[in-house]
Amino acid sequence: MPGHLRQRGSAWELRAFAGRDPSSGRRIYSTRTFHGTKRTAELELAKLVAEVSGVGAVARDATFGELVLSWFHMAEPELSPSTVRGYRRLIDTYIVPTLGAISLAKLKTSQLDGFYRTLRDGGGKAGKPLAPATIRQIHAITRRALSQGVRWGWIQSNPAVNATPPRIRRSEVKPPEPAQVLQLIAAAEAVNPDLACFLRLSATTGARRGELCGLRWEDVDFTGRTITIRHAIVEDNRGIAIEKDTKTHAARRIALDEMSVASLAQHRDRSIANARSCGAELARRAFVFSRSPISDTPWVPNDVSKAFGTVRKRLALDGVRLHDLRHFAATRLLGAGVPVRTVSGRLGHSNASTTLGVYGHFLEASDRDAADALGRLLADG
Repeated sequence: MPGHLRQRGSAWELRAFAGRDPSSGRRIYSTRTFHGTKRTAELELAKLVAEVSGVGAVARDATFGELVLSWFHMAEPELSPSTVRGYRRLIDTYIVPTLGAISLAKLKTSQLDGFYRTLRDGGGKAGKPLAPATIRQIHAITRRALSQGVRWGWIQSNPAVNATPPRIRRSEVKPPEPAQVLQLIAAAEAVNPDLACFLRLSATTGARRGELCGLRWEDVDFTGRTITIRHAIVEDNRGIAIEKDTKTHAARRIALDEMSVASLAQHRDRSIANARSCGAELARRAFVFSRSPISDTPWVPNDVSKAFGTVRKRLALDGVRLHDLRHFAATRLLGAGVPVRTVSGRLGHSNASTTLGVYGHFLEASDRDAADALGRLLADG
């Protein structure tokens, strides 16, 4: 691996491969400590690599596999645990086995396009086509790694810039009907009232499952009838729950309806009783959804999905996913004429255009209502 960057406290450790010991065959590394921004540290790393290898040596000798792994180790601390797992799987399963041995100096755009075409034609499990969305993720990793290679001075240009991964055809959103949502909540209530409260909040707030898992009692305002989404729960590569920022790295406040507030109040009473049974009091920072009697550990998103799947199976609603409750909230609000900006804010989208891109076709119903309203005004006049 020609070069690697690692943060140590307020400094950066620069590490460059300097060859092998002629007697033992062990790899030799040149290291340097640098104080400054990450961007300037990256530039210093490129200089160090050039110093120990000779100008142009990295471009001649490094493989794409070495570059993509160097980039991944550098980027890993800035990525969410779920993204790290996903990237690592794609790198180990598809990128390195196929492109890893290719010299950086010889990697061409046409090779990348051929790679994407092979994946699209039969690169998935059992020779099935790999989904376009997965191929575009692979392309994103490839492009980012090569861009870093340019910044490090390993290559002169990025061949992925002009590559053509397959387009993603947006699948049609099919939210459940209100009757189905009520069935799911009622069925959950019969076996696990805490899960029923979770499902009701999913359907009325549109919050992501990880965000609800990260909800704490201090984030619930019963008087103002709101919850504040500040964090989300994700799992690392060992399956351990980790609390992180929301997807947009911003907190948002969501108003609640009376039924949701009542459900939360009943859930809090149960949580208080559980804590007291252990001789403790429910802390303000306790998690709203927890399997611990004192609510000090959060639910894990995948476990919630499994519990939901069990309830769904009993009702034979195989086509409904937990994430579809988020779609239910969004589409019903838009259909009722709620402004797109308001819906976008509740969902936690970075901007209204994201909401329109996913749910724009559901605005037709409110557009028809608008046309009829204007017609009535003119008719009355």
